[in-house]
Amino acid sequence: MRSPLLADAPVIREPQHAPVAHVTRGGVIEGVHYGSVVVLGSGGGVRLSIGDIEAACYPRSALKPVQAVAMVRAGLPLDGVLLSLAMGSHSAEQHHLAGTRMILELAGLTEDDLRNVPDLPYAPAVRDAWVREGRGPSRLAQNCSGKHAAMLYLCKLSGWPLETYLDADHPLQRMIAEVVEELTGQHIANVTVDGCGSPLFAVSLHGLARAAARIATAAPDTAEHRVAGALRVHPEMASGTGRDTAELMRAVPGLLAKDGFEGVQVAALPDGRAIAVKIADGADRARIAVTAAALACAGVDPRLLAGFTVEPVTGGGRTVGGIRPVAALNPPGSPATATA
Repeated sequence: MRSPLLADAPVIREPQHAPVAHVTRGGVIEGVHYGSVVVLGSGGGVRLSIGDIEAACYPRSALKPVQAVAMVRAGLPLDGVLLSLAMGSHSAEQHHLAGTRMILELAGLTEDDLRNVPDLPYAPAVRDAWVREGRGPSRLAQNCSGKHAAMLYLCKLSGWPLETYLDADHPLQRMIAEVVEELTGQHIANVTVDGCGSPLFAVSLHGLARAAARIATAAPDTAEHRVAGALRVHPEMASGTGRDTAELMRAVPGLLAKDGFEGVQVAALPDGRAIAVKIADGADRARIAVTAAALACAGVDPRLLAGFTVEPVTGGGRTVGGIRPVAALNPPGSPATATA
């Protein structure tokens, strides 16, 4: 039964993306990244919109904080580093693997109970070391294993079936879908399967930003507040050492941020300002520069974002250009404007 408190599902259509970043080399625009960006003010109103923020899109792993809220509400007893790992797209560093094993041990389960797709570690350096050691793909090393371990733990505690925990009609996934709709404020447009095997829900970029703002501003003693605190304090557990989203959270006090495959990023501040980004071609190289520029448009001190707003383009071993956000994303005084 459709809730009258929710907006209609976003329309499934070809998104009307717009230029969001230029690839420059020697002063010439060599390439253009299209995408969509939404910036919300502290009151929830749209402060900036580029492209198509209302079309249906898949948030990919940027939705993991919402999934974590649903699980905590349902009784997942994780906090701190393990809760951050439960919403992670981790690098398979030793602390990520150890944390995932710990969640499984708390549930009385093993890696064999995971149903995510076996993979090599996500981070290139970790993956290279893994291969040199003669190790192949594993469910534990796959970047979503912390989330899957948490899902299994909650299923074990709730008496729900373990073998089918990834089915869209499983009690766990139905409960997650309800929270996705509640926090985004809209009905889900479509359900498919994410890369790791879990259900993936189509919402709008606007809805994704709205959900992040609601988590970032939640009152104490709520599941949202617990999830936000774990991610803010332990950002590397949800990503990895040196990963850009963790570094961005360290640079901007109070920031809540999560990236996702196919060029998706969401971020929110404690006062409710929030941004969401989708790079149309899925390329990751423009994501963080556009994200930083959107945060500057939201009012974040540009000095805190100076290391994120331009991705260098090299030639002959030296910097000869950069991936820079378009002018609409460069407010006066921003680092990208100053160095353009």
